[in-house]
Amino acid sequence: MHLSPFFHNLRSAYVAELEDMSHDSDGAFVLQQRLAQRRGELEFLVHMLELSPEMVAVVFHKAFSFNAPAAMAQLLGSEPEDLPEWDSLSASLTVAPWAQGMLRTVRAQPVGDWFLVVAAACEYMLAVPGATAAAGADDDSDDGDDAREAETADDDNYLSADDDTRGDAQTREDAGADWLADQGFDRKD
Repeated sequence: MHLSPFFHNLRSAYVAELEDMSHDSDGAFVLQQRLAQRRGELEFLVHMLELSPEMVAVVFHKAFSFNAPAAMAQLLGSEPEDLPEWDSLSASLTVAPWAQGMLRTVRAQPVGDWFLVVAAACEYMLAVPGATAAAGADDDSDDGDDAREAETADDDNYLSADDDTRGDAQTREDAGADWLADQGFDRKD
């Protein structure tokens, strides 16, 4: 899968956002509760559509079904100013009924259609083999099953599901310190 620099960076940010939302400080899986909270804040979040799309796009987690993978793959090679119109892309996917109200809210914004294309791309990148998926991201369906996204090898330093569930706080702390150091922050020690 060829990603433009925009989507390469956005994929990393989106995965990190989902991972951050997935577990509370005690390690309990709380993604569904946090997604529900974020979805309830959409009226406020629409002001961040262009500035921080990854923070808002999570409200559409598991909202899209993709009918034309070739159209989505082509989209991922585009830069933000070259994205297709939402009306043309929407023929390539299906939006879940539970997300229709949010879709209307977002489309009412000046950059809403652009954002929806970006949100669909974020979700597509999670579903495609070779894209990094959030550890523990679960299904929004009402059947109660937790569907884990497949996590693949990537150059990014994310904790795997095994790292996050083994309960080794020191390992998680070290991994977090390594990640912060990679981002240019000084180590505490």
